Amino acid sequence: MDGWFGILLMIGLGAGFAGAMILLSSFLGPRNPTPEKLAPYECGMPAVGDARERQSVKFYLVAMVFLLFDIEVAFLYPWAVALLDLGWTGFLQIVTFFLILSVGYIYIWRKGVLDWGPSKMLNAEQGMLNERRHIA
Repeated sequence: MDGWFGILLMIGLGAGFAGAMILLSSFLGPRNPTPEKLAPYECGMPAVGDARERQSVKFYLVAMVFLLFDIEVAFLYPWAVALLDLGWTGFLQIVTFFLILSVGYIYIWRKGVLDWGPSKMLNAEQGMLNERRHIA
């Protein structure tokens, strides 16, 4: 139990500090809400549309790609620290790990997940214009 005392103490201090700050802000904070203050803040721009509208699938794909490469970095650091102890076996394991990640990266690249720029949209619009010209 001696080893856990420090951890429990830090959790208690953190929770106590957070609770005290919330309690103090409710007592000492200003209490004159106006419609403008109650409006959602969105980067200094007026809010457009409903906040509950559906997000594009590309948003979720980019989030998953971020998690994929974030986890890669999380596994890479301990491996780099222990490289000398792991030897050739550890080296082959990390090469296999990177090959699997490379297959995933190539897959998302070929599927167009990384194409966010306007050039893809412009090419699609030009293609539609060319089709209309051939029809007319």
